[in-house]
Amino acid sequence: MNGIPRMTARRALPPAGSTPMSAKPIFVVHEHHASRRHFDLRLEIAGVLKSWAVPKGPSLNPADKRLAVLVDDHLMEYAKYEGIIPAGGYGAGPVVIWDEGWIEWPEGSGGEAQWDAGSLKFVLHGTRLRGAFALVKMKGPKTTGKEWLLMKKRDEAADDRFSLESALTPDRKASLKERVPPCEAS
Repeated sequence: MNGIPRMTARRALPPAGSTPMSAKPIFVVHEHHASRRHFDLRLEIAGVLKSWAVPKGPSLNPADKRLAVLVDDHLMEYAKYEGIIPAGGYGAGPVVIWDEGWIEWPEGSGGEAQWDAGSLKFVLHGTRLRGAFALVKMKGPKTTGKEWLLMKKRDEAADDRFSLESALTPDRKASLKERVPPCEAS
């Protein structure tokens, strides 16, 4: 790994309660071209970005059920990261923000209680992703505890003809600089 550690918020988290949270909790979706293209959904919960790798990317089509694999929490600073993770580092390759915005938790429930229950229901207010979504932890003898399903709920923002479009155009890729992500900078 050429001396670059794997990204993790666990080794760099400040004491509980000391991470200032946003006025409104945020979300970000990173389009990440590592060994394979995937999308990383990150939701602000308890002062960190809870993160899932979504191989096929998010969808606005309620018929699409997307596998979302829980990965390490990320520091809040990672929400604005764009760049090329250096070769030899964990997740080496280009990363761009595909979408970002804020999260509305139903009836002010917040994400922490829902997290503990393994079922998150929320409304996204982003540029591309809008409306009600659910993330549900999969259960069963063949699961590892990291498998979740990301689902779009049927509402006014649902789009049965949704087609995922890449944000990493050739021009955008050419503008990216090699940068160590904030989780690895310490």
